[in-house]
Amino acid sequence: MKILADLAEQAIQNAQQRGEFDNLQGQGQPLTLDSDPFMPEHLRMAYKVLKNGGYVPEEIQTQREIRSLIECLERETDEAQKMRQIQKVQLVIAKAKIRSGGLLLEENEEYFRKVVARMTLNSG
Repeated sequence: MKILADLAEQAIQNAQQRGEFDNLQGQGQPLTLDSDPFMPEHLRMAYKVLKNGGYVPEEIQTQREIRSLIECLERETDEAQKMRQIQKVQLVIAKAKIRSGGLLLEENEEYFRKVVARMTLNSG
């Protein structure tokens, strides 16, 4: 296999020396990779259509909602409102766990626990 890699590398170097890669369209600009290389081939078109239509998967939407609620909690100054906001975040996390079996929520839960712990230390 090393022979094939060496041949490919040599062919690329020869093409560079001949200037075949000079003045290519988009040269010096980042690549726009619209497709996920880990997405199975048979699902790519369906997900692209959904993405172009503005569809956001429920799990991602829930994560965004949790993040937003936590950010509001961090800015809250009223103690009674903090408690209501904490309960609201706990409710959204619990509902999401039931719907998804707990997928993708660990990071948000850990962040939430740290915020609550910090707020408890600051108010105590």
